[in-house]
Formats: sequence, C-alpha cells, structure tokens
Amino acid sequence: MTIRTPGFVPPPYPYDRLDKFKPLAEGFAGGVVDLSIGTPCDPPPAAVIAALSTSNAERGYPPSIGTNDLRSAIRRWIQRRFDVDVPLNDVAACVGTKELVATTPHWMRLRDPSRDTVLYPAIAYPTYEMGAVFAGCRAVPVPLLPSGGLDLAAIDPSDAARAVLLWANSPSNPTGALDDLAVVAAWGRGNDVPVFSDECYVEFTWDAPAASILQHGSDGVVAVHSLSKRSNLAGLRVGFYAGDHDIVDYLKEVRKHVGMLVPGPVQAAAVAALDDDDHVVVQRQRYVHRLERAATILSKWSGSTFDLPSGGFYLWSDVGDAWSFAERLAREGGALVSPGEFYGPDSVHFVRVAVVQPDDRLELVAARLGVL
Repeated sequence: MTIRTPGFVPPPYPYDRLDKFKPLAEGFAGGVVDLSIGTPCDPPPAAVIAALSTSNAERGYPPSIGTNDLRSAIRRWIQRRFDVDVPLNDVAACVGTKELVATTPHWMRLRDPSRDTVLYPAIAYPTYEMGAVFAGCRAVPVPLLPSGGLDLAAIDPSDAARAVLLWANSPSNPTGALDDLAVVAAWGRGNDVPVFSDECYVEFTWDAPAASILQHGSDGVVAVHSLSKRSNLAGLRVGFYAGDHDIVDYLKEVRKHVGMLVPGPVQAAAVAALDDDDHVVVQRQRYVHRLERAATILSKWSGSTFDLPSGGFYLWSDVGDAWSFAERLAREGGALVSPGEFYGPDSVHFVRVAVVQPDDRLELVAARLGVL
C-alpha cells in the first residue's frame, strides 16, 4: 500500500465555528440576530437596481479589467473622495475584494520568485493570512501599535527582504483603528516592499477625514476598495484596485488569463453606485446610530466596555473569555457575535460585533436582554 503524504487541508472556516450557538438563538421568537458577519442589510439605491436590470450587458463576456465606464466612474470617485487623479490605465475591477486579497500573494510571488513572505496586521481579517498560505508563502504578522496601526519598526529586516507584499488595513477590520498611511507608504518604498492598502471601510471613517494611501503617491502602492460596504452590494461581488502602474498592469494581465470577470450587469450597477454619494451619507447615519445603540445595549448587559470605533461598523471589546461571552449572548439574547480568535491569537479575549442588522432587530436583542 502506498502511503500518501497529506497535502493542504483547509482549516475550519471561522464563522462556521459559530454554528453550535445557532440552536441557542433560534429558540427565541424572531430567531437569530446575526451580528457575527459584516453582511449589509440595507437597500442599495433604486438607480443601482435599475442599472443592474437594464444594462443589456449579460450577453457577452465583460472585460476583466472593467469597462471604460466603470473605470472612469472609479477614477471620478477617487478624485472626489481623495482629491487624487489616478490614470485610467492604473485602475481595474475585481470580483469583490476578498478574492483579490486571497489570490494576490500568489500572483506577486510569481512576479518575484525570490521572495516568499506576506506581511499583514497581527489582528486582522483572516484572508490576509490564508492568501499567503494558498500562495505557499510565509505568513508573518506585524505587531500593532497601541493606536492600532502597524508597528513597522517591529518588522524583522530579514522578513522585509523576503516580503512579496505588505497588507495595510485602515479603517481596520476588526478593530476600527486608523493607520498612518503616509508612514506605511514610506516604509514600503524604503524597503522595496509593495504595499496593498485595504480601504474597504473608508466611507465609514468617524474620527478623521477619509484617507487613502494614494494621497501619498502611487509609487509602490495599490489601494483596494469595495462596493459591498459602501453601497450594500455584497451580493454583487464588485470592487477595484488602483495605484502603482507596473503592479496594476501586471495584475490586470494575470487576471485576464484566469478569467476573473465582474459580470457585465454588475459593472453597470457599480457605475450608478459610484456616481451617487447621497446614499452613502444616509448609510453613514444608519451605522453611527447602530454603533451607539449596540454599544449601549451590550455595555449595560455585560458590564464590559464597548467603545465606539474610529472607523468601520464593528464594535471591538475585551470581554475576557470571548467564547463564553458569545455563548451567553446567544443563550440570553439570541444574537451571534464573533470571538476575536478569528482575527489572530493576539485577540482571544475580544469579540467583534457587526452592527449590520436593522434597528428593530437590535431592539429585539435589547428586549431579550432586559436593556431599555
């Protein structure tokens, strides 16, 4: 008998580990209130739905890099939001940003096989690490400063010399912290490490003006954005990346060969969404209210402190035993939240609460917990 060496075995998907708490929450009238995953619940603008259904773009293959209309809309949005003019050729679409995060380390390692390391925040969205694993790279977490930004001085020079890229994330998922992207860009250029700046929550920046790494030049940096959060279009899977000409051009060509195509009708809908800023103002107001209300409910019920974040729509709090907290909240309030363990070993005592349920669902949790 031939004994085969086991290959890659995917770890359990983090959020599937919460399934054991669902029966506890399902017993309540009204069912589970899921605050564990950042799935938007609010409607996108009517013009977006109209564009999706009337584009007549479903018949042919859409351009992988994005239509001229879409890339032009992206360029206009970057100009309005950040006062930065990015050349059209340095902008491209992606099929939601999760796939970009998961696949880019592989493409970047092919670009420079002499490097084998992905640097990413020590408390972070788990796909940064998984993208490195899928690429056969070393996944090296970067410690965080007390402010929540990357502690770039803590990066070992030998790791920097081997890095295919550094991920930055501001506002952070899960912490909501804001990073100094000028410093991050300068570190990348000084160490010859491409910086990919995940800015998917930038429209929900509370404690400072919205910021992009592109405001500090495009050399050696790529900004990554999504319409999932900004425009409640997570189900359409559309995002974009923009920045360094050579890196963007390389990724555009690789991704053409892979066939990573945002569907044509989705691209048309994205144009309508990017050209409408008014609905984002409304969405910001919704999230501010929900953050404040959820923080009040959970602080009163638990005795832990739930502070408002500097950005994003997550509450991030040290509750001691995170799994026990999550179980108790499911049992007493019928709500699911994410233990911080999902986001790295440095956050095992924290929970993340996504305020992505309508106001009446948050009030349902409050009533179950006996919090006025």
